[in-house]
Amino acid sequence: MPHRKIAARELGELFGVLSHPERLQIVEELRRGELDVASLQAILGISHAKTSRQLSILRAQKLVAERQEGRHVFYRLTDRALATWIAEGLDFIRSSRFAPEDIREAARLSQVDWLGPAPEA
Repeated sequence: MPHRKIAARELGELFGVLSHPERLQIVEELRRGELDVASLQAILGISHAKTSRQLSILRAQKLVAERQEGRHVFYRLTDRALATWIAEGLDFIRSSRFAPEDIREAARLSQVDWLGPAPEA
């Protein structure tokens, strides 16, 4: 079945692009809306060059698009469903690899409570 090989190759490329934590963070931040490079750099706590490089990889895969306004370049997701899909991956992680408190901390940082309220101690 050649179509399955093509689909597997395409998904492999997508997973490869999304396998970098900084690129995943960028997708998560852009879920809320458009941001410029300086804003993403500040949020991620990495250099301007590294931020631009990660955006370039996402742009090459058509996962983000850019808009220039004067000297600022703003980025947005080309399909917001990507961020939703990644967020849904937390359900898999929660059930397979990490303790609930790790997921809660990640959710707190992204201002989304994936597990519901923490149990009372």
